[in-house]
Amino acid sequence: MELNLEADVAQLTATLIDMESVSGNERALADAIHRALEACPHLELHRYGDAIVARTNLGRERRVVLAGHLDTVPLPTDPLARGGVPAREIDGVLYGRGATDMKGGVAVQLHLAAALRNPTHDITYIFYDHEEVEAAKSGLGRLQREAPHLLAADFAILLEPTNGTVEGGCNGTSRFIVRTHGRAAHSARAWMGQNAIHAAAPILQRLADYQAQTVDVQGLAFRESLSAVRISGGIAGNVIPDLCEVSVNYRFAPDKTVEQAEAVVRELMEGFEVERTDGALGATPGLDQPIAASLVAAVGQEPKPKYGWTDVARFSAMGIPAVNFGPGDALLAHTDDEHVPLEAIRRCAQALRSWLQE
Repeated sequence: MELNLEADVAQLTATLIDMESVSGNERALADAIHRALEACPHLELHRYGDAIVARTNLGRERRVVLAGHLDTVPLPTDPLARGGVPAREIDGVLYGRGATDMKGGVAVQLHLAAALRNPTHDITYIFYDHEEVEAAKSGLGRLQREAPHLLAADFAILLEPTNGTVEGGCNGTSRFIVRTHGRAAHSARAWMGQNAIHAAAPILQRLADYQAQTVDVQGLAFRESLSAVRISGGIAGNVIPDLCEVSVNYRFAPDKTVEQAEAVVRELMEGFEVERTDGALGATPGLDQPIAASLVAAVGQEPKPKYGWTDVARFSAMGIPAVNFGPGDALLAHTDDEHVPLEAIRRCAQALRSWLQE
């Protein structure tokens, strides 16, 4: 399928949705984007696997990154779900997998890449694969390792869904396994054993009683959360379990390091075996930068914090202030009813186009 970058940006979004690109299957979409951008002589193109970088080189004083991922989560299992593939338009609303997360944002990138030949800042457009899976596969991470010079910029915008307002930074995330141990026995003689699942009750109670913080970081209120997300234990219906594992996810404000977040969990779970299995720093908002302030002013809405982890954290770790700004409601991401209003896509494109042409 060929992409028409001069088409209405909302229609371009529908075309992108029609090209299924579940994580690991981004190649066809990446190929189509690469072909379309090759027709833009004002852009310098680079490709690393299914990650594509397109850059203007106008000698501007500042460079801005516009970044977005090509992959989606798997398609809905319900054949009647409206948020699948191909796209469906109903009363001015576009339904389909990726409509919100984040083919609307990618369409905005492509629209701007073709249209902006003389922007006020040099622009780097980044389209990357494998965002919705483990971090080790991330196409943006691949670019960081193999071509970090292509990511260099003064400011970055990730076009994740934000309902058309600027969301600064993001919370960090860390995952833990909290374990209890017991002694196996036949369930008919339960008193001969020690039940590891029963022993996990205080873990769940501590989590239920925990009062998560709201932390002010550069004027934005980041809400934290600490939750059990999975519990496992037992090997059979007639055996007292000798091991129970509670998986815990801590979403922490960007004022903390991964180590500080771990200390919070270990203090709460004192007396239990705790293993950290994953952790990623958050990102401070970066809204104190003049270039960020000018974007907020152009959008005309009060900025908000980003509660979920996004790749703005990767840019922040590189010393590049970064924000989230894109069409669609993040609460609809990954749902079987995923959708975005057509006008939301157009408004996002127009806001960025106006800001980049000031």
